[in-house]
Amino acid sequence: MIGEFVVFGGRGSGSVVIEAALTLIGAPYRTRDLVTPIGGSGDDATRFNPMNQVPAMITPDGELITESAAILLWLSERFPAAGLGLSPDDPRRGRFLRWTTFVSSSIYSLYWVRDMPSRLATDATQEDVIRERTAERIAFCWAVMETQIDPGSYLLGEGMSVLDLYVAVVSRWEPHRRRFYEIAPRMGEVVRRVDADPRLAALWAERFPFKAGWEG
Repeated sequence: MIGEFVVFGGRGSGSVVIEAALTLIGAPYRTRDLVTPIGGSGDDATRFNPMNQVPAMITPDGELITESAAILLWLSERFPAAGLGLSPDDPRRGRFLRWTTFVSSSIYSLYWVRDMPSRLATDATQEDVIRERTAERIAFCWAVMETQIDPGSYLLGEGMSVLDLYVAVVSRWEPHRRRFYEIAPRMGEVVRRVDADPRLAALWAERFPFKAGWEG
């Protein structure tokens, strides 16, 4: 019997991809929404992550893991039967690690400033410039990824991995899916498939609903 995981985050946040992975794995978990600088409710995030960021996860053994890519990779290795990762001897393993960390370091990391430009800007004009330029950088990174992969039904072939979940969630943030579909049409087909997976329908409805106009 697998013990319960605790996932710290919030609706529409990076914790949703962790919740999606645990849902597909079939592992029991509960969520705790935290207060971060950009909103949320519940406990202060710094109690669980000194970076004051989500997601974070506590394993059934009591280990705290932070950083979304690290959590996803840990889960894919801890539960190989779920098929959400690639084994070390899989010829696609390098691509799996490359693109999972690429999403984290090149795209997700930009939201630290994009969600609160005042962290680096001193006035409203600078904030507008930061929003515009980070949106362009995010679009550029998605375009780079689009040109470097050769997807099947999913990004690395015919089986869904945590990478597909990661891209499906992060691509919903600004500059939103409409822009994503334009610059990454092949990946767009993949994330639409992830969106429509019936195993995730209840999770999306509860934690990241497809409200009117959600594509941007």
